[in-house]
Amino acid sequence: MAFTLGTVPVDPPVLLAPLAGITDLPFRRLVAGFGAGLVVSEMVASQEIVQARPLARARAELGFDQASTSVQLAGREAYWMGEAARYVEGQGARVIDINMGCPAKKVTNGYSGSALMKDLDHALTLIEAVVGAVSVPVTLKTRLGWDDALLNAPTLARRAEGAGISMITIHGRTRCQFYKGQADWAAIRAVKDAVTIPVVANGDITDGGRAATALAQSGADGVMIGRGAQGRPWLLAQVAAELFGQAAPVVPTGAALADLVIGHYRDMLSFYGLELGIKNARKHLGWYLEAAGTGLNRAIVLQSEQPLQVERALIEAFTEAPIPEAA
Repeated sequence: MAFTLGTVPVDPPVLLAPLAGITDLPFRRLVAGFGAGLVVSEMVASQEIVQARPLARARAELGFDQASTSVQLAGREAYWMGEAARYVEGQGARVIDINMGCPAKKVTNGYSGSALMKDLDHALTLIEAVVGAVSVPVTLKTRLGWDDALLNAPTLARRAEGAGISMITIHGRTRCQFYKGQADWAAIRAVKDAVTIPVVANGDITDGGRAATALAQSGADGVMIGRGAQGRPWLLAQVAAELFGQAAPVVPTGAALADLVIGHYRDMLSFYGLELGIKNARKHLGWYLEAAGTGLNRAIVLQSEQPLQVERALIEAFTEAPIPEAA
């Protein structure tokens, strides 16, 4: 079921979802190292990246030229979306994704993200602006609709394909559901039936069994995994092995897991700088401890400002062996 986006192969068709504050470059590198068909950056505000606000620029600039990486843009004005697309292509982006699925109020109140599903004519102006501005493949991520009374994803998908979109990812909820209830994978089939381009199913896919069910119910060409990979960066590779015959990853445990987590921690400190890196890493460290089923040293790991103390606590937590104090 592998497919290509321009010259970028999506093989296996197991993709990492864009998650604000989570799928930064250190995490994307880690997931890609285990194996993923495509990893997608955090959402970048189109006007901010063009106007060079430091935070937005930092999120997007680093990792543009990484293999199998897509840069996701969000916005509400065609001009800025087109300009942002030109900028990120110029920086080396090989795939550009348009966000029309984010349910957060701070995004939808600005008429971006999933709010665009309430005005498909306007949504199409953004799609046309991005597709017309670049030569790299452009994809779209959205939801089933704004609410149960406006389930217009199939219509948006059909119009998006006509405007040049190369792939569509559908989260199996409406915007008004946010992340409540269960993703409706079967409802994605109407989108698949409406287009000829690849469709990817997203939402509540946390293991190989659920991925297989999502594919069967939706008829989709691939799956996108988001929150399920938190604390388990090898999950996408596991799903690819179960569904598509890829080589199974070696899932680290004990000392090997400690080494992986400490490597991720150090990468974040290097990427963000010490103070911000310590703060941003804590959520990841908590997810690793939770996934490993250990609460040992949790308070130290999540509160200490001293990297060496955190690393020592992580080794003890994953090996469950106290480390003697240095003489």
